[in-house]
Amino acid sequence: MALEPGRPESRPTGVAGAERASGSLYRKVAADLREAITTGAFGEAGRLPAEGALAEQYGVSRGTVRQALAVLRSDGLVTSRRGTRRVVLGTARVQSFSELLSFTHWAYSMGEEPGGILDSLVRRPADAAERDQLRLEPGSDVYVTVRLRTLSGKPVMVERTIYPPRVGEIVAELPPDVVSHTEVLREHGILFTDADHTIDIVAANADDARLLGCRRGGPLLRERRRTTDPTGTPVEWSQDRYLPGTVAFSIHNSLATSALSRHARESD
Repeated sequence: MALEPGRPESRPTGVAGAERASGSLYRKVAADLREAITTGAFGEAGRLPAEGALAEQYGVSRGTVRQALAVLRSDGLVTSRRGTRRVVLGTARVQSFSELLSFTHWAYSMGEEPGGILDSLVRRPADAAERDQLRLEPGSDVYVTVRLRTLSGKPVMVERTIYPPRVGEIVAELPPDVVSHTEVLREHGILFTDADHTIDIVAANADDARLLGCRRGGPLLRERRRTTDPTGTPVEWSQDRYLPGTVAFSIHNSLATSALSRHARESD
């Protein structure tokens, strides 16, 4: 729930009071500013009010405002330069690579209600590429699901996932409207711990257009991944196709762990 602008900040004392101040007020301010940014209140590449103005607006300290702005910066919604006010980077929801393994977890972290509508689930023989990606023997079957994913009731993404038999057999028994496959599979001891990701742009096909309500041939942001368990065994090969403007991806890169690379676009 957003903090009402102008409400004076309470000044609790003691350790418990300090925890309440640091653990709730800045999150409420961040949530209110995030909502304003995502609804376009500041416009594209607009500037947020100065820290002092925000502190006065919300009736909080500058330290609380700085904590809230740090959250927005880590989410990739704002940036700052020395001597200037925070600049809004955009209105798209930001998804970090650590959250790519679970659409549901990401949605909840953004204060959205995730949804999943199963469009199809089939078991069929794996082709050569699927056997290679999932390390399957010749003659193996795979389970293929197509789901429409929603945020607070609005179509956002078409999820196509190919599971090896031991995983697909569990997925096939789930209700068609189950929100999270990942959480259920975790309860069955199947853990999603590592993934390789590729992000590019593709043209919407007929099924994308039907499910997302977009134009066939229109651009979609595609995120492909192969996910493995703690032993390195593949547990899914998936691709998600997002409507433009509904998601952004954040990347943290360092000299210590620099796994980010650039590739020429592959044919679809």
